[in-house]
Amino acid sequence: MTAPLKACLNGGRSREEHPAVPRTADELAAEAAAAVQAGARIVHLHPYDAAGAETLAAAPCAAALRAVRAACPGVPISLSTSADIEPDPQRRLELIGGWTELPELVTANQGEPGVVELCDHLLARGVGIEAGLLALADARAFVASGLARRCVRVLLEPLDAEPDKAVAHAAAMEQVLAEAGVELEQVHHGDGRATWQVMARAVSRGHGLRAGLEDTTLLPDGRRAAGNAELVRAAAAMLADADG
Repeated sequence: MTAPLKACLNGGRSREEHPAVPRTADELAAEAAAAVQAGARIVHLHPYDAAGAETLAAAPCAAALRAVRAACPGVPISLSTSADIEPDPQRRLELIGGWTELPELVTANQGEPGVVELCDHLLARGVGIEAGLLALADARAFVASGLARRCVRVLLEPLDAEPDKAVAHAAAMEQVLAEAGVELEQVHHGDGRATWQVMARAVSRGHGLRAGLEDTTLLPDGRRAAGNAELVRAAAAMLADADG
């Protein structure tokens, strides 16, 4: 089976860091369509409100979903549930409980307070869970929670700035999963300048990748990417080379 390639369109990255970071529903739709054309098979995004802040509120989330679905019919969409958007677990659950349109998937970071309850709520509503592991402790908590058997895939997301440390961190998290017998599909990505080294290791292990402006603004050769599509295209080339 071909390893999955996921596009991460925006996250919390500012337009000062990169002017192509999408914010509005129409911008998200355009970037999503370009990323899919470049090879992405899943699209991950963070909706923003009219004031320019990341939000879990129902109306902006629904608007983003409708726009991206119209631009990318049949492509699964993953919304963020990050505590960086709403740190209070109860308020986060209330906001997500008010969603009027549901994504196919959410990313749920396993080290965050209230994440098990959040996953239970979304699973009951038919939303697939991509379990985010940002640290070794997250991998251990995920194994202990018993959620693995109910998730679609697991995302290994070491946040270490140094590439060697990030690669070692990803390997350690993968080992925890292997020792626990977790056989979920894996998608790996790094952060900033460690991104491409983490992804290179993932390709060598047969795992999927995530690429986009949320994670890095730079291509493997250090040049600034024009936008999400160019980053996704570079990741797709890595996967193609491995298959070839």
